[in-house]
Amino acid sequence: MVSRIIPVEPFDLVIFGGTGDLARRKILPGLFRRFCAGQMPDRAQIIGAARGELDDARYRTLIAEAIIEFAKPSAEDHAQIEGFLKHLAFVSIDAKGTRGWEALESLLRDDVVRAFYFSVAPALFGGLAEQLHSYGLVDNNSRVVVEKPFGRDLASAKALNAALAVHFNEDQVYRIDHYLGKETVQNLMAVRFGNMLFEPLWNSQYVDHIQITVAETVGVGGRGGYYDTSGAMRDMVQNHLMQLLCLIAMEPPAKFDPDAVRDEKLKVIRALDPVAPQDLVRGQYRANETQSGFLEDVGNPTSKTESFIALKAHISNWRWAGTPFYLRSGKCLRARSSEIAIVFKDTPHSIFPDAGGTHRNVLSIQLQPNEGMTLDVTIKEPGPGGMRLVDVPLDMSFAEALGAESADVPDAYERLIMDVIRGNQTLFMRGDEVEAAWAWTDPLISGWETRGDRPAPYDIGSSGPDDAMMLLHRDSRRWREVR
Repeated sequence: MVSRIIPVEPFDLVIFGGTGDLARRKILPGLFRRFCAGQMPDRAQIIGAARGELDDARYRTLIAEAIIEFAKPSAEDHAQIEGFLKHLAFVSIDAKGTRGWEALESLLRDDVVRAFYFSVAPALFGGLAEQLHSYGLVDNNSRVVVEKPFGRDLASAKALNAALAVHFNEDQVYRIDHYLGKETVQNLMAVRFGNMLFEPLWNSQYVDHIQITVAETVGVGGRGGYYDTSGAMRDMVQNHLMQLLCLIAMEPPAKFDPDAVRDEKLKVIRALDPVAPQDLVRGQYRANETQSGFLEDVGNPTSKTESFIALKAHISNWRWAGTPFYLRSGKCLRARSSEIAIVFKDTPHSIFPDAGGTHRNVLSIQLQPNEGMTLDVTIKEPGPGGMRLVDVPLDMSFAEALGAESADVPDAYERLIMDVIRGNQTLFMRGDEVEAAWAWTDPLISGWETRGDRPAPYDIGSSGPDDAMMLLHRDSRRWREVR
């Protein structure tokens, strides 16, 4: 299957932090892939802006090395690297001072889309916005992209939103969450709202519970300092898992329009009940003979920050009353896996009493490492000997069902950056969404801090703390195996 490439209009994209890790690993390799796909117009200009003293030639060399390392271009794509590099320029700039701003101004054009990507620490957002405004670089066709974290609590999130609002309208601000750019996340909306088969069953009458899992095999690595002040709740639940929850639980929007979609997501967040202390489990991976533990990785032997979190949430509305949502995320677990599982209820009456076992339909959406969907259905086991039932998956992996290699599926950053240029905010968080998510999250964090709770230790390569297993066992349910 050949995907239809929708071109974008000419643009100037300024990447503040243009020599940083995110720019080299994701942003620029992603833009290179869009160039190879024929989606980048001839009049596109990408300007790296950072403190380093580089000229255009040295910057292009740096980015060529990043593309080879992270985009892993094919033999055909290698020939296009030089063509892509011609779109790049570099400005050495002082985010808080005057150096480099006039040089940046001289590179920007008046007749194209202007996008400013803040791939820097949130503490610099307000200052960069002020500098862009003071040098007259913001016009009605400008957009600004900001990376998470969007604050560390409700107060700081409000302050960040206010700092951006001084110089940008809300429809110019793109708060990027790469999870929303994943192909399968968008297919979740297509499955829900494009198929009559599912939407009538997408409610508490037919759904027993929903599980959202984001599991990683790695530890905090070189992010120890950041993670010790963040933890799994701030780093994963408040944004990534919250957004997945919203897409699963929201009502059908009137149309596939940015504000219509985000209005429905906001209603979900505001309908979330507070989480009781017994419905929340936190954990820290501990050292073994060959690997360091969380305390060693963050360099803080008394840290009470969690590397794992699991919780049970309820949404108080007509669609989901009584249906629990189980969320978990952690590091150093058994396998790398991101999955949403919609577990449907048992049939009200079984006419196969001797078939053995309990059989349920489960719609599983895999976000990584292999994007796709499966629907577990119950059939008769082949062969003689009576009616024996087994569950088998109806499998739709993108590579097999759509004839697409994994390399052909655009990375989340590729899609989201192109949406910024198009001016499409559907897959970006609105300011009131961010604040509502923190308003729900803050009491949970302050609760365990007030109680002085310590995270439970768990073994590297396990499924997390035993208490997380009990969270579902108390409800006569089980986590799906992470594999």
